[in-house]
Amino acid sequence: MNETEELTGTIEKCIYQHPDNGFTVMVMVISNKQSTIVTGHLAHVQPGQEVTVLGVWKMHPKFGKQFEVRQCIAHNPSTVLGLKKYLGSGLIKGIGPVYAEKLVARFGLDVLKIIEHEPHRLELVPGIGPKRIEKIVAGFHDQKEISSIMIFLQERGVSANFATKIYKTYGAQSLDVLKENPYRLVDDIWGVGFKTADKIALQLGIGLQSIERVRAGIAHAISVTVQGGHLYAELNALKIKTIELLELDPLVIEPIIKQAFQDLYHAEKIKLISVEHEHFVTLSQYYFSEKGIANKIRRLKETQTTIKRFDIDAVYSSLRTPQPGDIALNEDQQRGIMACIQHRISIITGGPGTGKTTLIKKLLSILDENKCTYKLAAPTGRAAKRIQEGTGCFAMTLHRLLEFDFMSMQFVHNEQNAIKTDFLIIDEASMIDVFLAHALLKAVPLTAHLVFIGDIDQLPSVGAGNFLCDLIASCTVATVKLTEIFRQAQDSLIIVNAHRVNKGEFPIAHIPGGKKDFIFIREEDPSTINDHLRTIFARLPSYHIATGDTAVLVPMNRGIVGTHAINFYLQELLNPGSPEKPLVYAGTTYKVGDRVMQIRNNYDKLVFNGDTGTIRSIDSDEQTTVVNFGDREVTYEYSEIDELVLAYAMSIHKSQGSEYAATIIPIFTCHFTLLQRNLLYTAITRSKRLCILIGQTKAIAIAIKNNKGIVRKTFLKEYLTSDLQCR
Repeated sequence: MNETEELTGTIEKCIYQHPDNGFTVMVMVISNKQSTIVTGHLAHVQPGQEVTVLGVWKMHPKFGKQFEVRQCIAHNPSTVLGLKKYLGSGLIKGIGPVYAEKLVARFGLDVLKIIEHEPHRLELVPGIGPKRIEKIVAGFHDQKEISSIMIFLQERGVSANFATKIYKTYGAQSLDVLKENPYRLVDDIWGVGFKTADKIALQLGIGLQSIERVRAGIAHAISVTVQGGHLYAELNALKIKTIELLELDPLVIEPIIKQAFQDLYHAEKIKLISVEHEHFVTLSQYYFSEKGIANKIRRLKETQTTIKRFDIDAVYSSLRTPQPGDIALNEDQQRGIMACIQHRISIITGGPGTGKTTLIKKLLSILDENKCTYKLAAPTGRAAKRIQEGTGCFAMTLHRLLEFDFMSMQFVHNEQNAIKTDFLIIDEASMIDVFLAHALLKAVPLTAHLVFIGDIDQLPSVGAGNFLCDLIASCTVATVKLTEIFRQAQDSLIIVNAHRVNKGEFPIAHIPGGKKDFIFIREEDPSTINDHLRTIFARLPSYHIATGDTAVLVPMNRGIVGTHAINFYLQELLNPGSPEKPLVYAGTTYKVGDRVMQIRNNYDKLVFNGDTGTIRSIDSDEQTTVVNFGDREVTYEYSEIDELVLAYAMSIHKSQGSEYAATIIPIFTCHFTLLQRNLLYTAITRSKRLCILIGQTKAIAIAIKNNKGIVRKTFLKEYLTSDLQCR
């Protein structure tokens, strides 16, 4: 059964298609009307198409006799039934099963020629107007181009989804770009990793030890380091990572790596930093981000403000002796207000219930009295909404504050076009990574006061760097820490236990006369988590809490108590059915009504890493899904669906800046590698009205005891306090 044969027939239907590598199982009807199973990389083939396939017969132990395709040549359908299936498959945008029937009924076997050469005639079909014709024609031509790219890539084991992304990025030049420098894919297309680009490169004839491959490997190894939060990699450790990545003999590759480093250095692609006989390397854009932050902070501190001078004595007196009806502040809050007014840059930090929002409200009232302009912003939409609700003043996300220009693919506000304001107040500043911090500081006018509000005991930013902590550690910026828990917050177990965890103490279950807003469910067996979740969600109505305002926060994504497994379960529990056809991608089913999260910054759509929304519609004809993010709706093409994940459960890291009426936090020893005090503290502080902690006492104790965390390799503190330079 191993002799090569050639079969010709029509694809009847697709049984299975792997979203990542394009491996497909299809039913093909051959010329003698018999059907057979064909398998292979056939993502460019659609039901209704006629194909000639070259391959061998195999006997599958479970599914029986199959034809394993080694080569496939697709032809346009030549029968009415084939055309209906082909056009109704959703392959061409604007045509689904209904319009496929209408088009074939009107034009018969000439329908594809009409679409390609006489598209104006499509208006003869009821329901098809100029806009739909434009979409159909564009979809038809796109598909022809994508098919050629798919064939090229799938011969090299690359997925059909990436082929679509590549075509959207490079258009008609896609194959030329791939052949010229396949490593460009890593930088240009989100989701394409080094391994994928390397596979294409090697099959295109780029040598294992080629200097191009080694340079790309070094750049990728640095990027992997940054994905872990660091901005710099120790030079020798980076060399080892690069050798492992390229899977080459260290003795053979050593001189090539040395040459590649020199090439990248002279091309100003990388920067080298030497500190106490240690050598660190980073990509130039990372170095200039940190260095740019330090330089702007120095300039802000050195530049004389043009803002009207405050009557410092009068402000201080009003804080010390508030009038009836005024907000009474404790001494730390008073010091914080004075720091904001007296210093060009200031930081206010403190945990929940310590009065950060109260301080901001009082600061804003003083600014109003003195006719100072101000802007409020936060890294995420949820955080901006919280500060707006807390102060009664308009707040926006940092990305909207900076404004994004689609033509230049840059922020509108920068050094040449600064934000117009006297005071810029940023909440949840611990979430700001070094790149967003740099963009923000570039846009701050030299005359303005800059105030950062945040909780430095939370997890560091999802993105790279350690901006707020480095700023505080430098001792170059006025910093006030709020430590006193306000009386009205002392009866909340959520707040009390957050502070207990932060001090290294185990949570308590009761406060005399206090709220019953914190529940600890002891559970030794992680496999019972779904039973607990089912019970909790059934009882939420008794707390007057909606399921849509409840989040399950988990330390990690993988495993029996990871976000992936819990999301699959909660989807079936909370959104079991949908009248619309679901969308399946990479083993995940997306349905109308599902809660989803954006997992990358997408400036085209103005949705950002961590934004959550709800799927409103799925259109198989248009190959789009619409997600409601609260303030607006965003359309995703099917090829972009990998930017979304289910968000009934999310990692604790991804929950930063958000608050939920109720949070459910499973903590087990299977999360051992990530159990840290700031992780548990961050999770508890996401709760507004109810926090349910589920898990093993031992696992929670491990997290509380572990206060070390991962020290991110950054140099912002040194840039602010010394003349450290790259070389």
